[in-house]
Amino acid sequence: MNLDRLRLRLTLGYLGISAVILALVLVAAVVGFSRELIEQQDTLLLQEARNQSDNVLTGEHRPTLAEGSASYGWVALDPDAEVTESDPAAPALGLPDRDLARRTLEEDGPLSRTLGGESGRARAVSLPMYRDDELVGTLQYAGSLASTRERVVRLILILLPLGLGGLGLGALGGLFMAGRAVRPTRDAFERQRVFVADASHELKTPLTLIRADAEVLRRGLETEEDRHLADDLLGEVDRMDALISDLLLVARLDAGELSLSSEPFDLAEAAQRAAERSRQRARSAGVELATETVGSVPALGDAARTEQILIGLLDNALDHTPPNGRVTVRVSGGSEAACASVRDTGPGIPPESVPHVFERFYRADSARTSGGGTGLGLAIARDLARAQGGDLVVATGNAEKGARFDLTLPVPSSRLRGV
Repeated sequence: MNLDRLRLRLTLGYLGISAVILALVLVAAVVGFSRELIEQQDTLLLQEARNQSDNVLTGEHRPTLAEGSASYGWVALDPDAEVTESDPAAPALGLPDRDLARRTLEEDGPLSRTLGGESGRARAVSLPMYRDDELVGTLQYAGSLASTRERVVRLILILLPLGLGGLGLGALGGLFMAGRAVRPTRDAFERQRVFVADASHELKTPLTLIRADAEVLRRGLETEEDRHLADDLLGEVDRMDALISDLLLVARLDAGELSLSSEPFDLAEAAQRAAERSRQRARSAGVELATETVGSVPALGDAARTEQILIGLLDNALDHTPPNGRVTVRVSGGSEAACASVRDTGPGIPPESVPHVFERFYRADSARTSGGGTGLGLAIARDLARAQGGDLVVATGNAEKGARFDLTLPVPSSRLRGV
C-alpha cells in the first residue's frame, strides 16, 4: 500500500472540490456583476430614450448622451418600422432593430436587447412613442457595452489572483488534512507490517525443526504409504516456508529495508541462469522452455534480484502452461531500457483480472489459479522491479494466446559502459 500516493490523491480530491466550488462562486460573482451593470445601463438607456422621444415628438432639444458621442445612438421609426430620424452613431451600434421595434409595438411597452454592431456589442432599449394617445412609432436608444466589458474584465483580474491564492491555501490545507486522515492508516499499516515480519521470523524456527523431524521420521518408516505421508508433510512444510519467506520479503519491501544494488549487469545472462534453474521443472511438466536472446543486453540494477523476478515469472508461467505447451523467455535491449519478456501458452488471463494480477493475494477465478500459488509472487516481482527503477507489466491477457509479462530495467549510462 502506497500511503504517500493515497495522501496525494486525497489532497488532489480536496483541491479539486475546492476548485469547483471556488470556480462556481467566481462565475456566479462575475455573472451577477455583469447582470447588475446591464440592468443599470438599461435604466440609464430607458431614461435617455424617453428624453429623446420627447425631443422627437415636441421638437425640444434636451441634452442626451448621444450628442457628439460614438458610444450612444438612437433612431426613430414609424409604425411600419421605417426610420424617420436617426443619430449618426446609430448604424455602428446595430440600430435600427426592426424585430425589436415590432415586438415593442406588440407588447406596448419598453423592451431591451443586446445587439451586435460594427463597433462591437451594444445594449439597446426600445419604447413606443405616442402623440395625443396616438401611436406614432418607436424610439430605440443604444449604448456600447465596451465600458461594461472593461469593468467585468477588471473584476476578473481582481478575483483571479484571489482565487489562485485561495487554491494555494486550499492545497496546503488539503495536504495537512490528508496527512491527518492517512495517519491512522499509516500507523495501522506499520503495526501490521511489524506483526507480519515478527510472526514470519518466529515461524521460521519451528518450521525448520518440523522439517528436520519429518526427515528423520521418514528415514525410519518402512511402508510406502507411510513414506508418502511423510513426503506430503515435507511438501507442506516447504510450501509454508516459501510463504513465510515471501511475507518477510514483502515486509522488508514495505519498510524500505531491502538492500538492492544498482550496478551494470548482463540481463541476457540473468535470463539464461533463471531458465536453467527452471528447466528441470519444465521437463517434469512436459513443457518446452525456450530462451531467445541476441548477444549481451546491458542493464542497471541488482542481478540477483532480477534473476529472482525472472524465476518467479517462469514459475508462474509453468504453473499455468499445460503439457506440450511452451514457455519463452525473450531478452532485448535498447537505448532507453532493457526488457525481458516471459510468454506462456496457457489459458491466459481473463480481461477483468488483468488490472488486479499484481495485487497481493489476488487469484483470478480461472484456469490460471490451478498452480496453487499464494498470490504474492507477481506482487513481489513488480515491487522488486520498481525498486530497481524498472517496472513489470502484463503485456497480453488474451485467453487464446496465453499471457506475457514484460520486465523493463534501466540501462547503464555511457559513462558506466565505458563508451
